[in-house]
Amino acid sequence: MNHTLPAAAPHGSSPAAPAPTAANGSASRFSKGSAAAVLVCWLLVVFDGYDLIVYGTVQSSLISETGWGLSKATAGTIGSMAFVGMMIGAIFAGRMADSWGRRRTILGCAVIFSIFTILCAFAPNAAVFGALRLLAGIGLGGLVPSANALVAELVPAKWRSTIATLMMSGVPIGGSIAALVGIQMIPAFGWESMFLVAVLALVIVVPLGLKFLPETLAPVIATDKAAKTAGKASGIREPSGFSSLLRAPYLGVSVLFAVATIATLFAWYGLGTWLPNLMQLAGYNLGSALTFALALNLGAVAGSVITAWAGTRFGPIPTAIAAAAVAAGALVVLVISPPVGVVYFMLVLAGVGTHGTQCLIIAAVASHYPGHLRGTALGWALGTGRIGAVAAPQVGGLLLAAGLGVSANFLAFAGAAAVAAVLLAAVGLKLKSKLSTTPSLSPTGASNV
Repeated sequence: MNHTLPAAAPHGSSPAAPAPTAANGSASRFSKGSAAAVLVCWLLVVFDGYDLIVYGTVQSSLISETGWGLSKATAGTIGSMAFVGMMIGAIFAGRMADSWGRRRTILGCAVIFSIFTILCAFAPNAAVFGALRLLAGIGLGGLVPSANALVAELVPAKWRSTIATLMMSGVPIGGSIAALVGIQMIPAFGWESMFLVAVLALVIVVPLGLKFLPETLAPVIATDKAAKTAGKASGIREPSGFSSLLRAPYLGVSVLFAVATIATLFAWYGLGTWLPNLMQLAGYNLGSALTFALALNLGAVAGSVITAWAGTRFGPIPTAIAAAAVAAGALVVLVISPPVGVVYFMLVLAGVGTHGTQCLIIAAVASHYPGHLRGTALGWALGTGRIGAVAAPQVGGLLLAAGLGVSANFLAFAGAAAVAAVLLAAVGLKLKSKLSTTPSLSPTGASNV
């Protein structure tokens, strides 16, 4: 599937001016200013990935060193707090990005995330720590849909799927950084140091965003202004918001995208949260357990590149189905406790599959919806998808608390990846049916489902 739908045109001034906008709303060329803006968005996505892994790296320390009285189940609940915040942030920030402009939403979310993540290092107890993770998650959850909506408007339509997928490589790169930093910093400076890294986002990346991110006006606002210029009697206005997203012709696909994202993020965030602890329970020390997390994230980095190529060549939906199936198969293999070399390889494949699937879902959503719904659609998919991210840490903790062992976790995450593959197959069939019956829904008249 490679739909190209009208995107919002950037407005306003910025020190780094984006490329001119073509008639369909996409950038007509990929300018230096657009490249700088995409790079800043990518850096912010890196922090999303860092946050995914950072709790997993400190979880054992929180249980054993803080004196907060955490069990595995309560540790899983605290791990879910950030994802609850991400769900809230993603849903509302996507809508705000369509109403207030991408730049202000992105920068506001970055500041919120940075401040509350830094404060986590000073939390006096588990309740305060969980509350701070919730608030940091609200800012963090708003970054990805807003950044993807902005990037979709700054690149030519033919590169939209590729750039969206490559930009999400920031997630596993950030996770890899968390694993590498954790190996050195936790023994030397304590778990608190892992959260102080967010200072870099506040003092480096946010100022870069102020300089290089272009401001965009919401498409509905631009439409209203055009309507007023032409005459108030015309009444022409592009409907936007969740009410438009959750009705024909988008309702069915929107629900399928959301549920597929729930399943994918259950597998991806479940692994990210619990993998270091699971490998320690399997008999490995902390350093080795973190290298397994590194393997998962390096696989996800490779997956970003592989799926960017494959998504452009074969379409994001067919490629996502294959990626989800690969992840499910790799996680099932881990259940039989294979040799350590095979464990590393399977974790690399799991990283390729789980993260690659999510990248391709984002690319598909960014391409399927028109500009005035793009931010809302991305926020809807990623926001509702965070239900999976919220549930995964708790399910992992409950499975361990019930004495079902490490294998039960891997089976649960494998099952979620398999469900994602089935749901994405349903998306592909629905889009093919829609295009065959109402070809006008694809503005380019072409599709690569």
